Amino acid sequence: MYKKLLIVMLLFVTSGSATRRLVAQTNSRAQSSSVGAQEKPKITDQDIELLRQDLRSQKKQIVAANLKLSDDQATRFWPVYDQYIAEQTKIHDQKYAVIKEFATSWGTISDAQAEDLTKRALAVDNQVAQLRIKYMPNFLNVLPGRQVATFYQIDRRLQMMVDLQLMSQLPLVQSQ
Repeated sequence: MYKKLLIVMLLFVTSGSATRRLVAQTNSRAQSSSVGAQEKPKITDQDIELLRQDLRSQKKQIVAANLKLSDDQATRFWPVYDQYIAEQTKIHDQKYAVIKEFATSWGTISDAQAEDLTKRALAVDNQVAQLRIKYMPNFLNVLPGRQVATFYQIDRRLQMMVDLQLMSQLPLVQSQ
């Protein structure tokens, strides 16, 4: 199962038009920039929305392919999953707002603004963790513990991959 999940996740990360567009933009910027010079990143709302649409359309398929559910379990699991994802999406809206703010303020960010954005990003991470804790009993009501653990492993791995993909598009905040 681990090999299958790894293959699916690799396909997940390397597929999708928005992911390819973001990578292509980054490569294009890197080739056109002079050595040692970085230009302001250009991640648009459309890029982020396309990526999020791709992710939402594939995430459920990845979970279904790796979380072997009986018909009865599936009938009970998917409504809880959909509620969980709806709440998670609202939290991730905040994350993408912070990422966008980091991107738009690159090169001109003040210490106070960097501190505020960092605190907001950490608060989003905390909200995601709290959401997972909140939904644990809901998932345990419809699945046995090992399947819930598997679901959370898949969920966290996918989210880490998405975060890595998005965050790799932003240069580090430069200290002066």
